[in-house]
Amino acid sequence: MKLYTQTYVPEIHMSLTPMAEIEGFPVRPGLFDVHGAMMLPVGVNFTVHTRYGTSCTLLLFHRDAQEPFARLPFPDAYKIGDVYSMIVFGLDIEEFEYAYQIDGPYDPQNGLVFDRNAVLLDPYARSVAGQRFWGDKKAGGYHARVVRDVFDWGAMPQSARTMSDLVIYELHVRGFTYHPSSGVKHPGTFAGLMEKIPYLKELGINAVELMPIFEFDETMNSREIDGKVLLDYWGYNTVGFFAPNISYISADEYNHEGTELKELIKAFHDNGIEVILDVVFNHTAEGNEKGATFCFKGFDNKVYYMLTPDGNYYNFSGCGNTLNCNHPIVRLLILECLRYWTVSYRIDGFRFDLASILGRNEDGSPLNNPPLLELLASDPVLRNVKLIAEAWDAGGMYQVGKFPASRRWAEWNGRYRDCLRSYLKGDFWSARDAAWSISGSGDLYGGYDSDNNNNYAGYNSCVNFLTCHDGFTLYDLYSYNQKHNEDNGWDNTDGSDDNRSWNCGCEGKTDDIEIQKLRFRMMRNACAVLMCSRGTPMFLAGDEFANSQSGNNNAYCQDNEISWLDWNLLEKNRELFEFFKFMIDYRFRHPVIRKKLPDAVCGMDPLHAHNTNAEDMTIPKDAKTLSVSFAGHDTERGRDDLVYISVNPYWENVSITLPRLNPPNAWFLSVTTWGDENNRYCYPEGREPQIDHEFTLRPRSVAVFTGRLINDQD
Repeated sequence: MKLYTQTYVPEIHMSLTPMAEIEGFPVRPGLFDVHGAMMLPVGVNFTVHTRYGTSCTLLLFHRDAQEPFARLPFPDAYKIGDVYSMIVFGLDIEEFEYAYQIDGPYDPQNGLVFDRNAVLLDPYARSVAGQRFWGDKKAGGYHARVVRDVFDWGAMPQSARTMSDLVIYELHVRGFTYHPSSGVKHPGTFAGLMEKIPYLKELGINAVELMPIFEFDETMNSREIDGKVLLDYWGYNTVGFFAPNISYISADEYNHEGTELKELIKAFHDNGIEVILDVVFNHTAEGNEKGATFCFKGFDNKVYYMLTPDGNYYNFSGCGNTLNCNHPIVRLLILECLRYWTVSYRIDGFRFDLASILGRNEDGSPLNNPPLLELLASDPVLRNVKLIAEAWDAGGMYQVGKFPASRRWAEWNGRYRDCLRSYLKGDFWSARDAAWSISGSGDLYGGYDSDNNNNYAGYNSCVNFLTCHDGFTLYDLYSYNQKHNEDNGWDNTDGSDDNRSWNCGCEGKTDDIEIQKLRFRMMRNACAVLMCSRGTPMFLAGDEFANSQSGNNNAYCQDNEISWLDWNLLEKNRELFEFFKFMIDYRFRHPVIRKKLPDAVCGMDPLHAHNTNAEDMTIPKDAKTLSVSFAGHDTERGRDDLVYISVNPYWENVSITLPRLNPPNAWFLSVTTWGDENNRYCYPEGREPQIDHEFTLRPRSVAVFTGRLINDQD
């Protein structure tokens, strides 16, 4: 099968000549199996399709113009099936932008809303013109540009890392560097993010998850509240699936849009960092019945969207419409889109927003074997990319541990977030779920027991997180009991009320030293547990230096200091940063945390969870203390790899008993979030205190122990 990413130029006789003339432009039938617009040696090939439209017209615009300088109707002979294709000779791609008009029936009750006057963006546009600068509202219809891809990736191989070998760092491209304190030359851009790669390397993460970078309309629902302009800052209102957001580039890239992004991705790869894109295939920026028509509605409304029997839009996304993902035409678009980003941008993985929608039928009902999910899981081009599902949607379908994974999909583990948030703040009834979660959620995804849930790929299916863009930051998780979203303009009614947070005794900012100490200890607890849990850890950018959103747990519209990272906090809270850095490195140095190893020579159980006594494998349903141990033989180092984590969310000291190790093996204290008499929270390998069989856990603290030979160190 030919892929649209191929140019087919060798298959075209270079002496092709025009066969007709339309509006003074020489033309001929084009390449029907190449979606979008593609530059050829003789001109430009334009290919689009519409199932229910009756005619198609190509519009050509001068750069930034609102009125076309040419209208080229496609002759009947330039149509095969539902596909229109035409080569227009002699066009200089730097001299024009393009769009389409589609005529057809207008019958809203049957899902047909064609408007011959509507200016429509190419669904396969590689570049979208019109919103070059962030926050500038688009005037007129969207236009597309033809992209000349001259970027050379060389012989760069795909990453061979498994999911569980990643530490994922979720960030917003603009918010990461836009604050004046970032110190970059190009704030809020791909180039600005590239300037921060040395920082990310120092932190130690090896994967970034970029919040949406597809072209989106941040001005779609702009409002003014108390003198502040609120935008759709997060970027979850997609305009074009194949085009990077050009407001994220630092300089004009006419007709080679995406170059700065590709340079960024290559720089990430050169520094050992994978790139995962947050993709939004559940809805578009066209909204509901009152929304705009700029693309999909105008090409084929009843194909691209889920419609009710009376022609209205199902709203399983919570954003006005729902993409009809399992329609064959939409499946093809999504597949080709992901192939394009994988091949042309060398993306390593995709996180699918509200992914449960991808498993719904055209009438909204759940499918047992969704063809789209199976298609993406088995596609040869996507074979080695990570597929990560947010396994729920706004329509009430919650599929954590039940997503149709085909042993290829990973999931954001919502249970991990909920039960660990609860347990770490002292909700002891969450103990058993917390034990399962730290151990790798084998009850949901398998892993230790390979026969448990063969739908999943074990630990590689589990993305553990306590924070993400949606919800409290880590600092706010331990600074607020309730959300504070007043600045959003909805009277604090938006955002989740189920935060499982704790303010440590004072709501918001405080000068109380003891409360501040407790908050930072709670953050260290969260970090230590996350990095010592089986599965793939993910955390929100800025958590490592206690960035705050002032209690806003739904900052989707806050393009201001609420959402921008304040880099002044890095130096202020350097100690926390160093703790994160240590824990990330500790995880990488101990493969037994990430996966099952061959049995340990010392005879210790491969996986063990218990209360205070390591000899007792039972966990009371309301255990005030929880311990998990991992043991295996590291064949690369030729020694046992033994890790033991104990969690005490209780407000008093607790005595624990560690598993017995026969000499010359012993336990060493690697981490104590309480700190020692010198305010040290972690110890480099070879310099840890040796621990006897028993240890006293201080109140609301976590300790991590490493078992090894006495006097053995790297």
